[in-house]
Amino acid sequence: MKPVGSDVNFPLMEREVLAGWESQKTFRASVDQRSSAREFAFYDGPPFANGLPHYGHLLANTIKDTVPRYWTMRGFRVERRFGWDCHGLPVEYEIEKRDQLKGRKDILEMGVAKFNEECRSSVLHYTKEWQKTITRLGRWVDWDNQYRTMDKSFMESVWWVFGQLFEKGLVYRDYKVVPYSPRITAVLSNFEANQNYKDVQDPAVTVKFKLKGEEGFLLAWTTTPWTLISNLALAVGPEIDYVKIREKASGEILYMAEARLPAYFKKQKGAPKGPDDEPFEILATVKGEQLAGKTYEPLFGYFKDQPNAFRVFADAYVTTEDGTGIVHQAPAYGEDDFRVCRKGGIDLVDPLDEEACFRAVIPEYAGQFCKDADKEIIKRLKAEGKLYKQDVLVHSYPFCERTDTPLIYRAIPAWYVAVEKLNKDLVANNQEINWVPGHLKDGRMGKWLENARDWAISRNRFWGTPLPIWECRNDQGHVRVFSSVADLEKATGKKMDDLHKHFVDDLEVDCPDCSAKMRRVSEVFDCWFESGSMPYAQLHYPFENKDRLEKIFPADFIAEGLDQTRGWFYTLSVLSTALFNRPAFKNVVVNGIILDESGRKMSKRHRNYTPPDALLEKYGSDSVRLYMLNSPILRGEDLIFSDKGVLETTRAVLLPLWNAHSFLTTYAAADGWKPDPSLAKGIAPKATDEMDLWILSRLQSLLAGVQQQMEQYHLYAVVPLVIGFIEDLTNWYIRLSRRRFWGAAGSDQGGDDDESSGGHGTGSEKGDPMAYATLFHVLCEFSKVFAPFAPFVSERIYHNLTSGLAGVPASVHLADMPMANKELIRPELEERMALVRRVTNLGRSLRAKHQIKTRQALPSILVITRKESDRGIIEAGAATIRQELNIKKIEFSTDEAKFVRLGVKPNLRTLGKRLGGQLNIVKTTLENVTANHDDVAALLAKLETGGSVDVAGFNLVEEDFLIDRGPKDDRLVATEKGVTVLLDTRLTEELVREGIAREVINRVQRMRKDSGLNVTDRITLGFKATDRIEPALKEFQSYIADETLAVSIELSGASGTHHQKFPLEGGEVEIWLTKA
Repeated sequence: MKPVGSDVNFPLMEREVLAGWESQKTFRASVDQRSSAREFAFYDGPPFANGLPHYGHLLANTIKDTVPRYWTMRGFRVERRFGWDCHGLPVEYEIEKRDQLKGRKDILEMGVAKFNEECRSSVLHYTKEWQKTITRLGRWVDWDNQYRTMDKSFMESVWWVFGQLFEKGLVYRDYKVVPYSPRITAVLSNFEANQNYKDVQDPAVTVKFKLKGEEGFLLAWTTTPWTLISNLALAVGPEIDYVKIREKASGEILYMAEARLPAYFKKQKGAPKGPDDEPFEILATVKGEQLAGKTYEPLFGYFKDQPNAFRVFADAYVTTEDGTGIVHQAPAYGEDDFRVCRKGGIDLVDPLDEEACFRAVIPEYAGQFCKDADKEIIKRLKAEGKLYKQDVLVHSYPFCERTDTPLIYRAIPAWYVAVEKLNKDLVANNQEINWVPGHLKDGRMGKWLENARDWAISRNRFWGTPLPIWECRNDQGHVRVFSSVADLEKATGKKMDDLHKHFVDDLEVDCPDCSAKMRRVSEVFDCWFESGSMPYAQLHYPFENKDRLEKIFPADFIAEGLDQTRGWFYTLSVLSTALFNRPAFKNVVVNGIILDESGRKMSKRHRNYTPPDALLEKYGSDSVRLYMLNSPILRGEDLIFSDKGVLETTRAVLLPLWNAHSFLTTYAAADGWKPDPSLAKGIAPKATDEMDLWILSRLQSLLAGVQQQMEQYHLYAVVPLVIGFIEDLTNWYIRLSRRRFWGAAGSDQGGDDDESSGGHGTGSEKGDPMAYATLFHVLCEFSKVFAPFAPFVSERIYHNLTSGLAGVPASVHLADMPMANKELIRPELEERMALVRRVTNLGRSLRAKHQIKTRQALPSILVITRKESDRGIIEAGAATIRQELNIKKIEFSTDEAKFVRLGVKPNLRTLGKRLGGQLNIVKTTLENVTANHDDVAALLAKLETGGSVDVAGFNLVEEDFLIDRGPKDDRLVATEKGVTVLLDTRLTEELVREGIAREVINRVQRMRKDSGLNVTDRITLGFKATDRIEPALKEFQSYIADETLAVSIELSGASGTHHQKFPLEGGEVEIWLTKA
């Protein structure tokens, strides 16, 4: 154990630790030392490597590192195999941008083989950068055994998964209206389409459809005028009331829902209200079902010969929430339209090409993108007298997440997994999973599973795992699915070294049902199908590792962001349920979204974030990890990422811990104290001092709390426990125990601490060995429990403390996680100490709030408690309170109303919504109750002990009130959990002089530290002070000498090795310091 200074460069230290891990192969050792008989299964969701990692990835990888580290130290073998998502639109789109390809046509001209090979060569472009960043973050990953979704073994297992679903009757092909991205000419799944909604302005038009065989028009409303080209029917609600009206201004007969009349015929203020004053005349009222069967003239003539078309259908999906209550039907572009028209015997028409531009069949708009044609179509409708009304509507519309271009809904032939058949099993399996945060189980995820739709798993793209479906060329509906490479090689007689599209598309096989040849269908898999197959495909199951899968399925733990409830979590669940009717994972931690400092979503495409590597190098990975782990993001909420927050984590967490390490090693070296190896092996010292017993108890309580929360995967609850313990250790145990370490050392040079209470060491005796043993043991055990969260600083502290000790692991990450020893937990002692600390913290907070330095002594503090037993505890700790608060006298009372002005008001924020108009009754009643001071005190006594009170018949609790306390005199007041303190800040001249002396001591200690003196070094001091300061130096000369290890003090000025001048309390002091 070597002495270390309080100055530390955390990023430099972390790089040194990384080098040590690398040279000693610590990660591999941590895995291999654990038996395969106790395995903890972890699945790592594969990221794309076609972009650099951002803070969202840092967060996910921090969680994925913390949990496996913890369970490794609990004695489990935790393999951490990294994987890469290699297929799909992200990769293809990058190549399109790079090579300036403008869609499918350009790719086909380039050649599928060349395009796919370009994708292959680029897909892992940033793997080195990923490895560098993830390693720098401190995450341990098996880089030598990665899986890749583009590997033949992985793709073959995907084929097997599909084959199993096909055999179970869970795969079918159909036309369905699905989200479609014209820019990438591909179908998206429903969960992909939900990722990127934007508020947009669209035209909202009401169009006149002329009835056949009778006078009048049916009015229909749409926000997609371009779909009117393909109109084939109209739909009404069977039970909705419709009116036939004659518009007085035009004389036209119109049909619309009665409930929608006010939306189209708004009365002006002050206008007459009689029926004769309406701008229309109601000729008849009918139910929607009576309109069914009516026919109308086609709006346009392009598809006028379509069989069974241009009729009115009644269907319950129609509502009167907007529009006219009559819905235009274009079966190629609406899910309900498709269903209604198919039921009515109408075949769909789709005049758009793959890029959603009108084809030549619509000559007026040929080559024009459908949505761009809206203006021309509206202009035409107006010119032809078919436009009744035109508005602009602002609404939420889906955009392609990859290209940020608008989606359309379109009837596309695709292959589907029949998820709706699995809904009940999906919901049941989901109940077996521990979701963190818990509300996701029955909330976001549960609701999604209950209403899950059939999943379109095929994509009409190029770079992906090809669907292993061969179709008969004689169009008899014969299909053959290949579930293995061996079967395909046997059927084709060809060796398959690669399964990508350009290797298998030309392969023909014989149809087993007829004499024709079979060719593969053109589609590839949705890459989500591949990532959902990851538990099996990473093992090349079932072709290899059958026994291995049984050991690691389902996973004990996975973690990703909230968006994966629609992505990876969902596809894992669908496929595991379809294959085995089991959940794919037991525990899942779901983080929220990291936003930039402006509250915008971080995105690889927009690159709206500071490079993560720069931040890691500036503050260190431990600070970044702790900052994220201690944020609301682990409760599934958003985090606005701030560099200042990382810096504050360094200051508030890591530096105090490092200073505790520095304190122990510095004074132990000065005293020549050596630790017994047992102290580093979890064996607590036989302590008798109350402070030692307390910190040992707090350590065991921490261990119990961490164990409980980690077993529930509540990382958000663990980090506050750990940080709270650091506060207990550094700002209470060490502060109050300093004198026990100041034997040979004699002087505390922590002069930067404004609340330093001084040393009183004489240097004549050794420090207390039990104090050393206790602090050493606590730091060793704490470094173990802290290691999964802050692996670098934990490693450095543990390694330094245990260096040279026999039988101690070489790394903290090779040690066992300490389990709580309940025999050492002393709840009463912890409660007593917590009460004394509460009083002290209240006093500190008042000093801080009113900018009164702790070095300035104050006359008194009055402590008011409700319980007499609390008073006894505080009296027993009075010496500590006086010392920590630098107070001359402590007084007690149980009568708060005698000294404090009490006020209670209703909390409008919590009560407003609950009580509404009855809030005034509560306010009036409360005013009457609080008119009497004793009644207020009784009210608060109930509320602040967890009780409730009845006010005007309403049961109210503490959060329903705003409680105010003010002093009845000029003292300062603060309260917390049944304890109120009043701080007397009136200063006498004697108190001022003592405060000056303490300030001088602080300045000398800083000079000692800045001068590089050892804590044991004796000094000589010389002072030259103004009249305001000099009396304090004279009065407290002995005190100053004791605190600073000064062998002599000269008050008339002197020469010295080190000299500084300071302004102080309206005066000035010069100090000369020389090593004696």
